[in-house]
Amino acid sequence: MDSAQVYRGLDIGTAKPSASERARIPHHLIDLAEPDESYSTGRWRTDALAAIAKVLERGNTPLIVGGTMLYYRALVQGLDALPAANADIRKDIAEEAAERGWAALHADLAAVDPVAAKRIPPRDAQRIQRALEVWRLTGQAISALQSGKPPMLPFEVQAFALVPEDRDALNRAIAERFDAMLAAGLVDEVKRLRSRYGLTAAASSMRAVGYRQVWQYLEGEIPATELRDRGITATRQLAKRQLTWLRSFRGVQPVSGPDEVLHSFL
Repeated sequence: MDSAQVYRGLDIGTAKPSASERARIPHHLIDLAEPDESYSTGRWRTDALAAIAKVLERGNTPLIVGGTMLYYRALVQGLDALPAANADIRKDIAEEAAERGWAALHADLAAVDPVAAKRIPPRDAQRIQRALEVWRLTGQAISALQSGKPPMLPFEVQAFALVPEDRDALNRAIAERFDAMLAAGLVDEVKRLRSRYGLTAAASSMRAVGYRQVWQYLEGEIPATELRDRGITATRQLAKRQLTWLRSFRGVQPVSGPDEVLHSFL
């Protein structure tokens, strides 16, 4: 359940399971799209339901693991009747953001859809873009089109959240993780992706945390000395948003570790 691991070639910065790990334990919903493709939440839900059905047919229990809370909400609460993505409008919005900044576009969103603007952070470029896209396509606020009616799933979902009790320890782990990614060649990975695909800063794959900061470094927007700090800060902010998402969901059981999850199943 990871919005960056769906892209081929985004390996180091997503902590994607290694080939040996995937050979030992079957993984799904990884390497589904090229980095220059737009992979939507709706497409993930379709792919996830198909993968879940196949696992259940084999008599096994699928584990839906990851940190993209928007994907989890889509799975358990369904999707709203929103228009399909429009490449031209998205390009226009991205160009406006490059000129005026996402904070200015967030202000535009607040003028037409204050409900959506209140729940979307000013730095969440992807959701701001989508909300403005829907407004320009339909003339209606995305908040008005989102019904929130839960779907009927053909299986029961038991949800567990590994919630860190020590925030300082979490921050240290995030820093160590980002350092390990840099040491493993994250910058070179982004260089290879840039040379192979016609990517831009607006590509969904390059908006992922870590990749966005490396892109800014390679474009000369930030010096090498800032890359590490910006990547760690962005990851911490992501973790904070994930915890906020988790608190908003009903029926999610907080646990202290994997053993407690296992015990809950027994």
